[in-house]
Amino acid sequence: MQVSAFALQFVKFGIVGLSNTAISYVTYALLVYLGAHYLLANGLAFVISVLNSFYWNNKYVFKKGTGEKRNPWWTLAKTFVAYAFTGLFLNSLLLALFIDKMHLSPYLGPLLCLIISVPVNYVMNKFWAFRGNSKKVAK
Repeated sequence: MQVSAFALQFVKFGIVGLSNTAISYVTYALLVYLGAHYLLANGLAFVISVLNSFYWNNKYVFKKGTGEKRNPWWTLAKTFVAYAFTGLFLNSLLLALFIDKMHLSPYLGPLLCLIISVPVNYVMNKFWAFRGNSKKVAK
């Protein structure tokens, strides 16, 4: 059975995502434990996790294709925007709902957010943040 390139890329994204989630959650939980407000902890964890995600996705998951031009600074900026939408804005909204309105544990809330944010992050990264400009190579 042959694994499609799309499926393999999604698995790689999942592996990066697992490490990224662990880094983000440990940062978040540590900051909450140290007395930081959960939204501040979420913001700081977000910045650290996006930098981690950008590095590994750029090197391992969404490699440049032949003849593809990609500005690393522009890609990093788009990565921050993509993750800001899901990892910061959407997760903060969901955290407020789960913690303030539903009275769930502040340690459980971020885990529930993953159900929504992971698929949205993959789509935004694949089709927007890491999409470079393809130039036809003269033969």
